[in-house]
Amino acid sequence: MKKIYFFIFLFAGVISLQAQNERYIDEVFTEVNVTSNVSYSTNATVLLYPVVGEAVPEVLKVDIYSPSGDTETSRPLVLIAHSGNFLPFPDNQNTSGTMTDMTPVEIANRLAKKGYVAAIFGYRKGWNPLGDQTERISTLINAAYRGIQDARTCNRFFRKTAAEDGNPYGIDPSKISIFGIGTGGYIAQGCGHLDDYNEVLLPKFIVDTPNGPLPMVIEIINGGIDGNGPAADPTAYGINPLDGDTLNYPDAALAAYSSEFAMTSNLGGALGDKSWIDENSTPQVSFHVPTDPFAPCNDGIVTVPVLELPVVDVTGSCGVLPLMNDLGLNDAMVPDWSPLDNWTIAANMNNGGAEGLMLFLSDDPTESAPWDMYLSTNQNATTPPDNPAAMIYIDSIMGYWAPRACRVMNLGCTVVSNNNISDQDVNLTMAPNPASEQINLTADMDITDVFIYDLQGRLVQAHAGVDAPYFQINRNNLSTGMYIAELKFAEGVLTKKIVFE
Repeated sequence: MKKIYFFIFLFAGVISLQAQNERYIDEVFTEVNVTSNVSYSTNATVLLYPVVGEAVPEVLKVDIYSPSGDTETSRPLVLIAHSGNFLPFPDNQNTSGTMTDMTPVEIANRLAKKGYVAAIFGYRKGWNPLGDQTERISTLINAAYRGIQDARTCNRFFRKTAAEDGNPYGIDPSKISIFGIGTGGYIAQGCGHLDDYNEVLLPKFIVDTPNGPLPMVIEIINGGIDGNGPAADPTAYGINPLDGDTLNYPDAALAAYSSEFAMTSNLGGALGDKSWIDENSTPQVSFHVPTDPFAPCNDGIVTVPVLELPVVDVTGSCGVLPLMNDLGLNDAMVPDWSPLDNWTIAANMNNGGAEGLMLFLSDDPTESAPWDMYLSTNQNATTPPDNPAAMIYIDSIMGYWAPRACRVMNLGCTVVSNNNISDQDVNLTMAPNPASEQINLTADMDITDVFIYDLQGRLVQAHAGVDAPYFQINRNNLSTGMYIAELKFAEGVLTKKIVFE
């Protein structure tokens, strides 16, 4: 099993910023209701084309998670796109690819316990990772395009249920966001930035044919970016793909509703092209391993997992978020609380000042998804995963994401922070720092607790009940580098940077 770091302690939930049992920040509900396999639309899939020789209809499903016993009837909705390499499990030779994968189920449950409605939606799969590079590019951009259409169609489905069907899921249709995991990260980012079909007509998505250049995605065949029209006989375009089948069935019942998202979030994945970022893009929170070998964090080439074949140039979170910050797109989520929570402190150590970006550093060149919960043999979400450390990463993801979602979607959260005190308030001394093995702390008042976090916001040492005016932080197994020390006093909290050489 791949690992990023050895964990000394499991996360204990102690952070500088503590919202006290607050909806949308904390898990204020203990039970979750799940409504499974709800049909949200039907559209054309190419997945069975090698067998039946044509595109055929696929009923698209969504699993809906909501807090049990909740009396609120206008709740923000988070659509969750699972991973799986745009291929079905287990043909994708992966441990993901279904609506019941462990990772999206865990995130959906956590969101519902915070008071959200969460919906894990299925989307159409199918592309050819085994073809030549032109075939790989063409089929992959088509798969991503279909995923974006399906996400937006699912968005419109929920808006329709709220407007016409008595709002059975108790959502606020003005506060719908999307959260993409792995492959779903491509879909989520596309939903946040691709707002015009013409943006797909880039040289890398154009193929040379005997009859001249041809777009890999053709609107009259593939449909609009929302999954609405046009739908026509593709032979009118002068070609006959897939025996003349249209690849999009516009859902007339949903056509009147908006497909807009209030916010985008991604765990990995990438944006098809950074030219799609403009003033109309939605605020975005991104989580990424900067050395991800498959989905680049900066400008780079998507690589087919397992086969390690190059596909196409894209831009990942490390390239997207600075551009978004330059346009002020994430201004609404900039923290104004003090002291900053440890998730924000950890993220800011590595993100170059790009608000909304949390990076998970790794010394494993094969690591791409440390948050991925999975079983090697099945998709049973009730069984403990093969990699329990993933839960710690999900703690970090939720801790960083929740206050930003609250701010962007105006959910009325108040952030209650611990009393922030200074070194002078307790006459703190800390030496040596940097240190090789020990750092000695002394103060005029008793130190009650000491917690040490790494730069990913993970708790790596916990010392509760110190209750003395002095303490020695021992390095033990900590790697060389910077850490965050949270020192608690009866009078308040101090947050300090410490370094082990």
